[in-house]
Amino acid sequence: MLKNKKTVYFCQECGYESAKWMGQCPGCKSWNTFVEETVSTKKPSSSGVMKSSEKRQEPVILKDISLSEDERQTTQIGELDRVLGGGIVPGSLVLVGGDPGIGKSTLLLQVCRNLAEKQVSVLYISGEESLRQIKLRANRIGQFTDKMQLLCETNLEVIREVIERRKPDVVVIDSIQTMFHEDVSSAPGSVSQVRESTNILMQIAKGMGVSIFIVGHVTKEGNVAGPRVLEHMVDTVLYFEGDRHASYRILRAVKNRFGSTNEIGVFEMCNTGLEEVKNPSEYMLNGRPEDASGSVVACSMEGTRPILVEIQALVCQSNFGIPRRTAVGTDFNRVNLLMAVLEKKVGLRLAASDAYVNIAGGMKMTEPAIDLGICLAIVSSAKDIVIPDNVMVFGEVGLSGEIRAVNMAGQRVQEAKKLGFGTVVLPEVCRSSVGKVEGINLVYVSQIRDAIGYIMKK
Repeated sequence: MLKNKKTVYFCQECGYESAKWMGQCPGCKSWNTFVEETVSTKKPSSSGVMKSSEKRQEPVILKDISLSEDERQTTQIGELDRVLGGGIVPGSLVLVGGDPGIGKSTLLLQVCRNLAEKQVSVLYISGEESLRQIKLRANRIGQFTDKMQLLCETNLEVIREVIERRKPDVVVIDSIQTMFHEDVSSAPGSVSQVRESTNILMQIAKGMGVSIFIVGHVTKEGNVAGPRVLEHMVDTVLYFEGDRHASYRILRAVKNRFGSTNEIGVFEMCNTGLEEVKNPSEYMLNGRPEDASGSVVACSMEGTRPILVEIQALVCQSNFGIPRRTAVGTDFNRVNLLMAVLEKKVGLRLAASDAYVNIAGGMKMTEPAIDLGICLAIVSSAKDIVIPDNVMVFGEVGLSGEIRAVNMAGQRVQEAKKLGFGTVVLPEVCRSSVGKVEGINLVYVSQIRDAIGYIMKK
């Protein structure tokens, strides 16, 4: 009965195959990542080979390949097009991951609606929901044209046959963990099935020039479930971030063969679906407290977009022998480092105080340019000094207390001016790159003492 089957072990991180269980993977050096699966040893049927592979392939001279900007298909969702690098590339394979309920299926359904309105043939394949469930969610989004087609199927051979017969321009697979191939004996969602399913979808995308979006479940660590090789096989990997109970969502590209991986898209969850937030800075600063100590506005760059966020700090006397330190939205170790700089270079006594640092709105920022904002927020709370509402700061703080340069200083200043800020505190070494800006007061500082002295005078 088991003549054509054998048991092997796969690494869940990189897909390394072994005949026996190992504690550490020889490929990626991860511990306790091997899982047991039963695979078939018989040769796959000839139907599993694409017809395009029978054609004779000839090499092409590189300079003879023509590129044009109109090859990309825009989704009419500006934030998504920004993250994709300008739109959907024909024949691309895009993986979209995120927590359950974050809005992956909703966003892709909105993309299908916009593309169908432009007379682009779209096929939405669901392995998790019925046609009635998809129809209920689609009614909240709006009206769909006849170019939008639905299919509930998990067998990849049936899906391949439908795609070859209908020849759609864009295909959405929701989700890859529910798809299975008959030649692989393991259960859907296993390492073998996910790898084989993605390989077949990649052949369809490249062979037929069909753009395919794949929805992927995530593990408790936030990574896409399945082997790590899954992310290497696709062209683009998009992650949805944010609390599912909050109104905003952040779409971030962690891999993109057709554009930058530094751009992010900001969305707000509404009753009619996901609405793009075209000015995230203004959105994040809504509800700022007035005349409150421990609050300052800092600027961080996400790709080519400057985002202004409110940094809050609370410093109070500790009631225990060991003071408590908490950081939400930024690196905890970075906050401890900056507090050590304030103690050593400024003389601010924080050893016996609890310190809490938070980036309001739930944003996660790790860029060193917000160092100056964190330091000034801590000093403002410890000294009970109110920083004026029209002041914005940015700059990296070194271990010697110096304020170091950051990139794109001019764009940060222009964003502050656009939002009505009257003063910007920035590094002295950025003076030449910023130049003269009318209508805003630029305060250049070279040491953390200079920045603290300025806000104390205010």
